[in-house]
Amino acid sequence: MNSAIDVKFNADMIVNAMSVDVEDYFQVSAFEPYIQRSDWSRIPCRVENNVDVILELFDRHRVKSTFFTLGWIAERYPSMVRRIVAEGHELASHGCEHIRATTQERNEFFQDVKKSREILEDTASVAVKGYRAASYSITSENLWAHDVLAEAGYVYSSSIVPVKHDLYGIPAAPRFAHTVAGGRLTEIPVTTVSLLNRRINCGGGGWFRLFPYAFSKWALGKVNRAEGQPAIFYFHPWEVDPEQPRIANVSHKTRFRHYLNLARTHSRLDHLLSDFRWGRVDQVFLKRDVNISS
Repeated sequence: MNSAIDVKFNADMIVNAMSVDVEDYFQVSAFEPYIQRSDWSRIPCRVENNVDVILELFDRHRVKSTFFTLGWIAERYPSMVRRIVAEGHELASHGCEHIRATTQERNEFFQDVKKSREILEDTASVAVKGYRAASYSITSENLWAHDVLAEAGYVYSSSIVPVKHDLYGIPAAPRFAHTVAGGRLTEIPVTTVSLLNRRINCGGGGWFRLFPYAFSKWALGKVNRAEGQPAIFYFHPWEVDPEQPRIANVSHKTRFRHYLNLARTHSRLDHLLSDFRWGRVDQVFLKRDVNISS
């Protein structure tokens, strides 16, 4: 049974949670039909330079964030991972090789999340408490994943988008943080706003690039002021990299979703970091005195 974390906070005091899904441009799920994992090691990576850009942006705004990082990345760029931690950010798991949880059996998923946590902890010498599934691939069909994450030692997950979408989502899921796995794990869904009886993603990714910034500012403000809840926002290092190589022969839908407004992301993030208060996921959602109600 899910338990909603039923509490509101003073809007003026709300700190929202900023997060980064650390994967490179060629590792996104949309490119799976075009790029084999066996080829990843032969493709020039851009993630290290892009994370440098993000760290500089966060430092300028004095923002601490959570970096959901692939084990594959951590093994190849350990100094980058250690820099993330040294600068005060939270390190969390994004799995080993960006394999969607919906394609894994229970034991495969357990081995993946266990291994990725071990890689990150060994690399940075910090405890890893959080997990985010590749492409938000915890759905109504594999809710057992929450139990597995608790068994693997995780404290929270941010792996559900409470909307209807062709690739992911649980439309009826709670919109805000709630406990799962018999109270052993906190699930923190990507933030949505209710508009005309529909839920619209306002928590980052392609939606942040699609909608004008004014919409994102309004929507996140509504979640903070009208609903008294902290938001959780995410983006990827490749989204601040408009010069990244273009993958040939992809579908029109994939091309649109991946490359839309990349040149505008950095400036929009600059505004977002100024317009709201931001912190790490663990510090925003795990250190509050809350009332748990079924």
